[in-house]
Amino acid sequence: MTRTATIRTAVDTPALVAACVRPDNTAEMTTTVDDTGDTVVTRIERADTAGMQSTVDDYVVNLTVAATVAQTANQHTTHQS
Repeated sequence: MTRTATIRTAVDTPALVAACVRPDNTAEMTTTVDDTGDTVVTRIERADTAGMQSTVDDYVVNLTVAATVAQTANQHTTHQS
């Protein structure tokens, strides 16, 4: 039995955030931007619950860092203009 998780995250710069987290994806993960263009969508498939938990935990940390860095960079760029 395969476990599947889909994580949808609305962020200010979804294409940038998705590009930042994609390099850390494993073969069981896909990260895209949804059709509306405002949400990062990551789908994870794992064979066991412990592996799913570990992968989701790692992904959420990476996503949080990517979103925070993108937001900070955007604020810095906006204030510089």
